[in-house]
Amino acid sequence: MKRVLEVYPMAVTPYYLSLLDPNGQDDPLSAQCLPNIDELSKSDQSQEDPLNEEGFMPVAKLIHRYPDRVLAVLTKSCATYCRHCNRKRFWTVRNPAAVKKLIDPMVRYVRASKNIREVILSGGDPLCFDDATLDYILSSFSAVPHVEILRIGSRMPVVLPMRITKDLCRLLKRHRPLWFNTQFNHPSEITKESSRACEMLLEAGIPVSNQSVLLAGVNDTKEVMQALLRGLQKISVRPYYLFHCEPVRGCLHFRTSLLSGLNLMEELRRDCSGLALPHYVADLPGETGKMPLLALSETIQKNLKKHQDFFDFFE
Repeated sequence: MKRVLEVYPMAVTPYYLSLLDPNGQDDPLSAQCLPNIDELSKSDQSQEDPLNEEGFMPVAKLIHRYPDRVLAVLTKSCATYCRHCNRKRFWTVRNPAAVKKLIDPMVRYVRASKNIREVILSGGDPLCFDDATLDYILSSFSAVPHVEILRIGSRMPVVLPMRITKDLCRLLKRHRPLWFNTQFNHPSEITKESSRACEMLLEAGIPVSNQSVLLAGVNDTKEVMQALLRGLQKISVRPYYLFHCEPVRGCLHFRTSLLSGLNLMEELRRDCSGLALPHYVADLPGETGKMPLLALSETIQKNLKKHQDFFDFFE
């Protein structure tokens, strides 16, 4: 652990820590939050920024990969550092001192880009901010006339569900239409507390979707993934995406083969309701974006050739 912490720090909320199995060496929740020596394994094909997000930042920390939406990296902080994070490169970088100094250039860029209709607040975790700061950020973007949709990506309902308060829900409700994406990766994360946090968001009129990551040893079996998807459907959280784990430096031990992922989805397709099935996707570098892996189309064949090195690493 000491060797890993010299490279990648650790943060775990007391709540999430309480869910871990103290006697389980192969505990899937421990694997997501406790350092593992395999994080120091290296490969010529692993990268700190495999999606080349840094190359699509017209202003600092604003990612513009798609024509009609942008993603704002508002903070490098999270309540819990997920060991499979695709932005591990941020963990040792300090946050900017002033939020206004970070936000203002972003808002100016969005205001000047008339094709942008959606702004995604991400990080790190934007719910690390207090309510007043979060309200300022949301108000700044929603004041742009052509911004129609706001979206928040946060794992707080899973790792710190008490962050979802009545005051926060009232705040978010004022900024509708606003969508909320979270990340449950294992059925053991669906607790009374996390279910209630999602229910509060839903009661405020905020749609809640889930974006899981396919993780070896965590959720890569039919039994576990089926329990997760059915559990999400039961609490009215839409299973939206299942991401194939990216070749991020420090995350290689979580990666499955593409074939095993496809076989898993085929099993789930036969036994799960369509409402519980996520889109199994690989996020590809640059403007290509999220590629649905189950479709066998001419478009995908072209992109497989375009990113052959990326897909070779799946196997």
